[in-house]
Amino acid sequence: MRALLVMLCALLAITAAQGQPRVWQPAPGYTQIPIWPGAAPHAQPVPGPEKMTVSTGLIAGKPATAVTNVTRPTMTVYPPKGKNTGAAIVVLPGGGFEILAIDLEGTEACDWVTANGMTCVLLKYRVPGPPYDWHCDCRPHNHMVPTLALADVQRTIGLVRHHANEWHIDPHKIGVMGFSAGGFLVAEASTRYAHRLYQPVDAADQESIRPDFAAPIYPGHLALDGKLNPNVPVTRDTPPTFLVQAEDDHVDGVEQALVYYTALAKAGAPAEMHLYAHGGHAFGLRRTTLPVSAWPALMRTWLTTIGVLPAP
Repeated sequence: MRALLVMLCALLAITAAQGQPRVWQPAPGYTQIPIWPGAAPHAQPVPGPEKMTVSTGLIAGKPATAVTNVTRPTMTVYPPKGKNTGAAIVVLPGGGFEILAIDLEGTEACDWVTANGMTCVLLKYRVPGPPYDWHCDCRPHNHMVPTLALADVQRTIGLVRHHANEWHIDPHKIGVMGFSAGGFLVAEASTRYAHRLYQPVDAADQESIRPDFAAPIYPGHLALDGKLNPNVPVTRDTPPTFLVQAEDDHVDGVEQALVYYTALAKAGAPAEMHLYAHGGHAFGLRRTTLPVSAWPALMRTWLTTIGVLPAP
């Protein structure tokens, strides 16, 4: 996975803010909501305070913003624009469990979600998160369960269902969408919902944490020696899944999506996959001249086929 480190260091080459490190905040009018009533479970030390950094490189002509050293995970709720369909998507940015690409794979995804009449819940989950570590290329833990991040995802899905009536959400139309490492979290949340990774803390933890649909976008950590990562126990009850991958992705290669799709098909779980010849990694939803930029429209069509969105 050294390629991942090299790419992110190039595309998200950190430019230090003047003075004290900046902390990410959502746009005016939106508030970050702590997902835990107290200290988060399984707390781990991080190398310094939470900070926000901006890339010196460009992705589709724009810089990218990242956050790291997150110890207090939060969710930001973006209500739908226009008619509310009742659906909601929890968005999980990627970043190798070291950073979060908070705009490229976070707020920009929420812009699309809300424009299509859905509530978006942007999760700022804990990073860095053991056992993932960029300091070596040996990484036998590269396919382990990201405990801190997955606990945050499970908690957030329960919270969204708990607040469904208040937030005008259909509790049976709550999905997850994630990118890169966030795509791996989508697969984990889709297959490991029978047991929480933490002890219940309040009424929200009595809710189901199974997503109703899932969208891993250029996911990582799923392929192990040409087979599905055994820490992703796919069954026929795995939620309907929409996969997107570029064949020239040299960070999380095409085999990541292929092995997951194959496992879903073999188990009889509904799945749709779109492969593009070009796009590389971390293309997000930013428009380029490449055909891969059309994937959000295909996802919207898919959401109508599974009954989450109404037909146009």
